[in-house]
Amino acid sequence: MNVVYNSENYAILAYPMQQGFELVDKLASRSLFVQGSVATGLREAIDNIPFEERNEESIDSLLDDYCVGATRPIVFH
Repeated sequence: MNVVYNSENYAILAYPMQQGFELVDKLASRSLFVQGSVATGLREAIDNIPFEERNEESIDSLLDDYCVGATRPIVFH
């Protein structure tokens, strides 16, 4: 597992062996694991944000769209 993005609102963890990402919504205490074509699409969506506009606000906005309604609660064991 590698942390590839971390902001006040979100974190993205990469799982190279599973070829996937875990999106962590810190404010809602929820996470979403994506892999395959969805993970590829997420990576492409981030890469398609123009470099000069690629900041915490633009990436968090993109993650808002990915995480809405499709996340599961984080449970501590």
